[in-house]
Amino acid sequence: MGKFTHKPYKEEKKVLKVFSKTDMGLMRKSNQDCVYTSDTPMGDLLNIFIVADGMGGHAAGELASHVAVNSMIDCIRTSSEKNPAVSLKKAVRAANSAVFARSLEDVSREGMGTTIVSCTFIDNVVQAVNVGDSRMYVISPRSIKQITVDHSLVEEMIRRGGLTREKARSHPDKNVITRAVGIKPDVEADVFSCILESGDTVLLCTDGLTNMVTDERIKQI
Repeated sequence: MGKFTHKPYKEEKKVLKVFSKTDMGLMRKSNQDCVYTSDTPMGDLLNIFIVADGMGGHAAGELASHVAVNSMIDCIRTSSEKNPAVSLKKAVRAANSAVFARSLEDVSREGMGTTIVSCTFIDNVVQAVNVGDSRMYVISPRSIKQITVDHSLVEEMIRRGGLTREKARSHPDKNVITRAVGIKPDVEADVFSCILESGDTVLLCTDGLTNMVTDERIKQI
């Protein structure tokens, strides 16, 4: 989660304040989420933030999310790509290859994968990529806006007009995703860009939050 604030000097300077947290919750015996934050330069990026939500039995989901995040970090560290969006997409492809390769090592890991949502800040612009249903929001004092688009069955149903967003929250297939990192040999990440205003908060989160808390409640908190 990143937040831009301003120092009251003559020459205003944007400041990025960062906070991250992950919690296993009350239902699972392991935490399948993985989060990484760096507000200092890495490779060609000025900063990098990643949230991954793993899936798969026998701790495969936990492995998938960690392999994906570590692979993205390794790719970004050695990248000479000057376009941040291209750099993020390359990192997601590297993560996909790494997770898919690990899934082939053990039959118990078959079908393991992970969602990814990641972003980087360049001045007052946030550049993001996502695969799956982990999300990026931009929150201001006046509004909350989901920037990424879920790769999920219910999202497709909403787009076709067969389901309202309110009913999607309780739909029995709300956890079915249509795209994930590591499931197939290749994956395509979607890219998003957003101009930020002073005081905006950027939130990266998994469905562990959005399945339980409405967008409006997230904004209030």
